[in-house]
Amino acid sequence: MSRRIFLVRFIKGFFAVLAIVWAGVLVLFAYPWRVAEKRVRFFDVLDEESLPRRGVLKVDFTYEHAGETSSAIAYIVNNGEGVYALSPVCTHLGCLVKYNRHAGGFLCPCHGGKYDIQGNVVAGPPPMSLPKLPLKIENERVFVGMRVFS
Repeated sequence: MSRRIFLVRFIKGFFAVLAIVWAGVLVLFAYPWRVAEKRVRFFDVLDEESLPRRGVLKVDFTYEHAGETSSAIAYIVNNGEGVYALSPVCTHLGCLVKYNRHAGGFLCPCHGGKYDIQGNVVAGPPPMSLPKLPLKIENERVFVGMRVFS
């Protein structure tokens, strides 16, 4: 065997072994072996009498999950047709939107995104409407649903 053939086979073999090792590393570290599932969990945010008769109410609430206390924000909206909850997270880059009564909707302070009172995009860069959160009323208490890891 000539020196040239030996070097060509050696280089091919080296890169073949390198490709196998690289693929193995990808499988081990990139594949989610144990994917934590997100489930909707309802949190008590306020009593039914505190619901807005018309307009928007921002609710700040804390909750305990997996031994840790966290805080969250939601907007409870009554537009005359019904009551629903909206996420305050802008769908553009994740900034928190603020309700502006004079504008009649939600404004994102980061890049000028505007949403109407239903959470639909009116102007700016957001690609989607504000997500609606599950809302239920039981025993004169209002509960907002959020997806949390179980």
